[in-house]
Amino acid sequence: MTDTNRETLRTTFGQDAELYDRCRPTYPTKLFTDLADLADLDSRSRVLEIGCGTGQATLPLAQLGCDVVAMDLSPDMIARTRRNLAQFPNVTVVAAAFEDWQPSNGTFDAIVSATAFHWLDPDVRMIKAADLLRPGGSLGIVSTHHIAGGTNAFFADAQRCYERFDPTTPPDMRLTTDDETSEEAAEFDRSVRFGPVQFRRYEWQQTYTAPEYVNLLMTYSGNRAMAPQARSGLFACISHLIDDVYNGAITKQYRTRLAIAHKT
Repeated sequence: MTDTNRETLRTTFGQDAELYDRCRPTYPTKLFTDLADLADLDSRSRVLEIGCGTGQATLPLAQLGCDVVAMDLSPDMIARTRRNLAQFPNVTVVAAAFEDWQPSNGTFDAIVSATAFHWLDPDVRMIKAADLLRPGGSLGIVSTHHIAGGTNAFFADAQRCYERFDPTTPPDMRLTTDDETSEEAAEFDRSVRFGPVQFRRYEWQQTYTAPEYVNLLMTYSGNRAMAPQARSGLFACISHLIDDVYNGAITKQYRTRLAIAHKT
């Protein structure tokens, strides 16, 4: 991904914060139990969350009792997060790009980024995260992957819709159980600022009707960036499959992964 593409695509999420808040799935509860254990978090901990979106991961962090600084570059996303987290005085919400932001009061015990770290500048993200952590502090990166499982035949058929309406789609893509842990571990290693990486994985499913699935697709940057006519054709093709071939509902298999390491 080029720097220009990254900057363009990462701003699309704030174009409809309400839709994002309503349609994006949250994260498994066990993930935050493991995060608290691995990062040794408690009510005295100070946590930075990068790319908070509308607060799907901020809420469980707030419920741990941590002092949370939640940041996102979209003012509309931040406005929604403030509403969602209004009952938590331990949460401070900041509208800023991580690459440009400078804290005013010290380091953090942990930094967490849920489905957002890959949007940060790769030349900056590891170095700056380490600089913002106290010695021994933890960087936790949460990613969500669509893997083989659920209604597999539908996703194979939907690939032909993508190939028809989005010419950039690689041909013959198929779901696998791979979640590309090696490159993420290598990025920690290359930074030489962190110790060994630990991984935790959580698999789960969610079922969608055609309108629900199209709404979810509209929260993805690649779909939002499509030309409107092509996007409409893609969504009509997918809706036809769900309604007319798969009896009105399909199930998507997710794997959420936590990668965490301590600053050396």
